[in-house]
Amino acid sequence: TPSFLKFVMRITTIPTAVLITTLTLSAAPVEEDYYRMHKIPIPAGIVLEAGGIEVMPDGRLAVGTRRGDIYMVENAFDEDTSKAKFSLWAEGLHEVLGLSLYKDSLYVTQRPEVSRLEDLDKDGRADLFETISDGWDISGDYHEYAFGSKFDPEGNMWVVLCLTGSFSSKTPYRGWCVRVSHDGKFIPTASGIRSPGGIGLNCLGEVFYCDNQGPWNGTSSLKHLTPGSFQGHPGGFKWYELDDVRKAVGERVEQPQDGGRFHKEIFRIPAYRPPAILLPHGKVGNSASGITCDASGGRFGPFQGQLFVSDQTHSVINRCFLEKINGYYQGACFPFRKGFGSGNVPLMQCPDGSLYSGGTDRGWGARGGNRHALDRLVWTGKNPFEGHEMRIQPDGFELTFTEPVDPKVAADLASYTIGTYTYIFQGKYGSPQVDASTPTIQSAKVAGDGRSVRLVVDGLRIGHIHELKMAGIKSKAEGNPLLHDVAYYTLWHLPRG
Repeated sequence: TPSFLKFVMRITTIPTAVLITTLTLSAAPVEEDYYRMHKIPIPAGIVLEAGGIEVMPDGRLAVGTRRGDIYMVENAFDEDTSKAKFSLWAEGLHEVLGLSLYKDSLYVTQRPEVSRLEDLDKDGRADLFETISDGWDISGDYHEYAFGSKFDPEGNMWVVLCLTGSFSSKTPYRGWCVRVSHDGKFIPTASGIRSPGGIGLNCLGEVFYCDNQGPWNGTSSLKHLTPGSFQGHPGGFKWYELDDVRKAVGERVEQPQDGGRFHKEIFRIPAYRPPAILLPHGKVGNSASGITCDASGGRFGPFQGQLFVSDQTHSVINRCFLEKINGYYQGACFPFRKGFGSGNVPLMQCPDGSLYSGGTDRGWGARGGNRHALDRLVWTGKNPFEGHEMRIQPDGFELTFTEPVDPKVAADLASYTIGTYTYIFQGKYGSPQVDASTPTIQSAKVAGDGRSVRLVVDGLRIGHIHELKMAGIKSKAEGNPLLHDVAYYTLWHLPRG
C-alpha cells in the first residue's frame, strides 16, 4: 500500500525505483489467489484422523476416522468456518478408510468389512450397523489397510486391500482389489496391489487407485483398475488358487521379471497394466493418497474432467491429466496446491464444486504440521495461468494453457527444458531414478489463439517420465509466469500413425 511504501522508504536506503520493483515482484500471483483454503477448526477432544468423507442428503459432511468414529459436521460449507458444528454419529468401528452413499444409506469401508449404517430413529446417532461383506481376512498386522471407493455406475464399491507388510499376503485377498455390491455380492477383481493410499473414480466411472513406493513400485503412482488386471506386485499370487478367483479372474499371471523395466513387462505379461502416471518420488510427493475427479462443470475452475490426487507426506494436492492411447491410460502430473494442515488422505469434490480434504500424520508423518486436519478448497473465480493439458504426439507433445501465452517467448526454445528417467521394476523397496536421458526440443509452434504450443521433440523414451520445465513461458495479457511451471508426463504408448 502507499502508506506501507512510504514507511519502508523512511527506514531504508534502497533507491525508490528498485524498492517499487521489488515490492511489485513480491506481489506475483500465488495459489491462494485462485484456490482459497478454509481450515475447519476441530473442537478440543476430537481426534479427527480422517479416512473417509461423504456429503449426506441433508448437506452435512460425514467424516470417518482412523480411530473408528464417524462425525457429522453441520455448516461445513459456510464461509464462516467458526460455524462448523461437530457431532458424533457412530463409534466403535475399525479404521474407517472409505465412506459412500447409496440410496441414502452410508456404506463404510472398515479394515475387516464393508458395513451399512443408518440412523433409523433420527436421533443423530447411527443405530443400524449391518455387515454387507467381510469376504477378506485380516491377521492383525498394522499394514493391512482397506480403502473403499464411492459406488461405481453398476452399484459396486471397489476396495483395495494392502498386503501384510510390504512383501507378503498372510490372509486371503491381501494384495488384491475386490468389488462389493450394495447388496453384498463379493467379486475378486484384480491382483498386484501393494500399499494403497486412496481410491476414486474418474468422470466416466472408471476406477483408479494410488499405490505407494515400495517393492515392485519404484515410486508412488496413479493406477487404473480393471477386472482381471495385474497391478505389479506378486505378493498376493497365492490367492489365484481360490475357486472364487478362478471364476471371476482366471488363472494366475506370470511372475514379473525382477530388476526389469515397466514397459517391457507390458508386452511380456498381457494382464499387466502399468501405472497410468508415475509420480516422481520427492518431487510431487512421497505417499500418494486420495483421488477425486473435477465434475463441477466449471465451478472449480478450468480443470473439468481431470483428477486431483493428494499426497499424504507432502500435505499437497497434485493435478493429473489423463489420455488413453492404444487402450492404456497415460498422462501428466502438475503441482496444484500446497499448505494443507496435515497429511492428506481422503479427498472429495462436493456438490458445490469445492474440495474437502482430511488429514492425519499418525504413523506416517506429514509436512502439514498438525496431527490431524480438515480443509476445504474453494475456487475464487479467477483462472490461474497454468499448463492445462500435455498430450502425446508421434513426434513430441501438444501443450495447452488456461490463458493465451506470449507468442514470442512460447516460440523460443530457451523457454523449455526437458529430461527423462524411469525406475527399476524390482522386488526391492523403491528405486533410484535410472536410465536418464535428455531429449532435444527441435521446434515450438504457437497456435493462433495462443492457447496451445506444439513441441517437436527428438528422443522420446517409452516407459519414462518426461519432466518438462516451462520457466520462460509468460501469459499474453499480464506477462505473468506460470503458477506451476513443470509437468511430468509418463509415456507408455505413442499414437498410432
